[in-house]
Amino acid sequence: MAVKKSSGSRQVEFKISAPKANRVGVAGDFNGWKPDGLTARKDKNGTWRATLSVPAGTYEYKFVVDGSWIVDPGCSRRTINSFGSENSVLVVR
Repeated sequence: MAVKKSSGSRQVEFKISAPKANRVGVAGDFNGWKPDGLTARKDKNGTWRATLSVPAGTYEYKFVVDGSWIVDPGCSRRTINSFGSENSVLVVR
């Protein structure tokens, strides 16, 4: 994930390598945990990317790859959620 400065908020790029996936979304507390709230696009190398403008703060999220909820393998910050699994943690400053 990459964070870029913008007025009042930051542009965050979420990316995951999933060459065989048919659909990838990003769900988190920044979009009400809606699996279709932020849809990623696949490039020719099989990397899916989605960009979102978010204000400063701490957010939890997961990728939704063909209906399976998974943590971001590129994010080392994680926390336990109410379901007993992990969420990835994004900190925007």
